Amino acid sequence: MQPIQHQMMGYDRAITMFSPDGRLLQVEYAKKTVRLGNTAIGMVCKDGVLLVTDKRIVDKLVVPEAIEKIFKIDDHVMATAAGIISDARVLVEQGQVRAQQHRLTYDTPVDIISVVKTICDLKQICTQSGGLRPFGVSLLIAGIDDGNKKLFETDPTGIFYQYKASVIGEGEPEIEEILHKDYKETLTIEEGLKLCIKALKKVLNESFDPDRIDAAYIDEKDKVMVKVSRDKIKKLM
Repeated sequence: MQPIQHQMMGYDRAITMFSPDGRLLQVEYAKKTVRLGNTAIGMVCKDGVLLVTDKRIVDKLVVPEAIEKIFKIDDHVMATAAGIISDARVLVEQGQVRAQQHRLTYDTPVDIISVVKTICDLKQICTQSGGLRPFGVSLLIAGIDDGNKKLFETDPTGIFYQYKASVIGEGEPEIEEILHKDYKETLTIEEGLKLCIKALKKVLNESFDPDRIDAAYIDEKDKVMVKVSRDKIKKLM
């Protein structure tokens, strides 16, 4: 009954208006959009960082390779998203510009936290500016800087947290349970990939297909983003 009262009183019509119990309803709706989005998993492994996501192909005529759900921000930084992917693309481009500016200015790779803060600053602005709507997307940003493997999750409010392993999007509770049970910091990238595929298989059930899986990793030695081939995914299945 409470949410209906809020809507009737118009507290969900403007992003800058707090409800009487201190909530920004438009931001909460954006979080619901994320929960309806494609599943995305991030993981810090013994030998690197890993991102795995569901491309959610809904039409047999769509070319699977044409759907991009894991984005390269810099050689050593990558991101994936759940929610409105067009929103994600805008945020990723902001991160890419930040990484390029850092290289041009200092001739060194950007630190991952700078990319995360740049993206989250833009998200936060859209929660307190009239005439705007919040970004309806959460991002997982993974990479390696100064020899440290890092994974961050950002949400529509502009809040970010660092994780060892995380999941966003559809099936989040089920996959989170699997990660709590089976994730270990000693997992290799290949073992982590197997765990992610197992988790996605459980959530997608009969809809599971290797064509739907997009995966990429950054190895601790090379520090360069590498896309996982469909053949390797099929082999791990």
